[in-house]
Amino acid sequence: MLQPEAGPRARLRVTSPKSDRRTSTIPASKPLLSLVPAASPPRGEVTDAIRDYFAANTHSHPVLAVDLSIVEWNYRALARALPETAIYYAVKANPSNGVVDRLAALGCRFDVASRGEIELCMARGVAASRLSFGNTIKKERDIAFAHSVGVPLFAFDAEEELQKIARSAPGAEVFCRILTSGDGADWPLSRKFGCTPAMAATLLRRAAELGLTPRGVSFHVGSQQSDLTQWDGALAQTAALFEDLAEDGIDLDLVNIGGGFPARYRDDVVEAEAYGNAIMAALDKHFSGLQITTIAEPGRGLVGDAGVIRSEVVLVSKKDATEDERWVYLDIGKFSGLAETMDEAIKYRLTTMRGGAELGGETGPVILAGPSCDSADILYEKAGYRLPMALTTGDEVLILATGAYTSTYSSVGFNGFPPLETVCV
Repeated sequence: MLQPEAGPRARLRVTSPKSDRRTSTIPASKPLLSLVPAASPPRGEVTDAIRDYFAANTHSHPVLAVDLSIVEWNYRALARALPETAIYYAVKANPSNGVVDRLAALGCRFDVASRGEIELCMARGVAASRLSFGNTIKKERDIAFAHSVGVPLFAFDAEEELQKIARSAPGAEVFCRILTSGDGADWPLSRKFGCTPAMAATLLRRAAELGLTPRGVSFHVGSQQSDLTQWDGALAQTAALFEDLAEDGIDLDLVNIGGGFPARYRDDVVEAEAYGNAIMAALDKHFSGLQITTIAEPGRGLVGDAGVIRSEVVLVSKKDATEDERWVYLDIGKFSGLAETMDEAIKYRLTTMRGGAELGGETGPVILAGPSCDSADILYEKAGYRLPMALTTGDEVLILATGAYTSTYSSVGFNGFPPLETVCV
């Protein structure tokens, strides 16, 4: 079992717990409520710290600047919204040393997807006991490594994965991921990860037979989730699984509610408090009377709003003199950090700059594209973007709310372009 640390325990309010149900040993994240400001900062904007950094530094390539004070504010806000839930930051969203260091200092735990992320966290002084190996697709040697250094929690969604964990992490605590629809999410995570609840029940029984410790169930309602009711449906399925397994003498106690907490892109989003209220209401509805542990795995919701990419206009052109639309080519594209523009799923807000001042004036329709020699490297063609008519080569375009899933999606050397540089301010 996980070793307890100081701080409140991450458990749902109990009304009539079973006497044989395990006590949670995963402590809740420390919300530090008195340090959460009454009003949130502007979400996904260019902060003073980022503005000052860009003013003081020039680059010949795109740069992502991350304001760590926004990362901290987002963490505290979510911890306040879900005070009984342990927060595991999804390292894949942005693994910058500064981000990991700031969150670790706040008491955050970490959801890791690979041996590399385990080693990254441990190199920053994070104990392995604060990690969860949440990827359901793992090499067996990486499972063995994680177990050897003390990672306590492992995810699975298939029989073969379970067998690997049993062989290489004997006695480990495991949880099974179930499928969700992804409805309401801008970046759905359905199909690839998870299994049906019926299969999950079979696999959790099998985990016990293999000498593992079946702890519970995880799900992810989809990244950039705008429908707050999605957690209710997933929790209803999870509660049914708990009841089903209890009849076989397997008392589950871990509910992993995943991520889905949004950043602010072109559309406004509600604050963490609204998500917390919806999730806590669903937990009370479906798990009343049970003593359980809840954990969450936010990524985008902690770092998305904290980052701004400064890019440069490489070319403005038309395909025909009679066309109204201009093609604006930036020095960053799908292969250098903006992969989430695929199918125009994530729509970033843009600010145009010239000589350190915002470029205004009349605007016109544009198609935005990246610099690579690949015809798929078109960012926005149908989303209705408009930029100043005066925009020209050498002007800057600030791409807002790009703190998540940009540096980690950036290729290493495609067409010879360098990977996206990240600085924390």
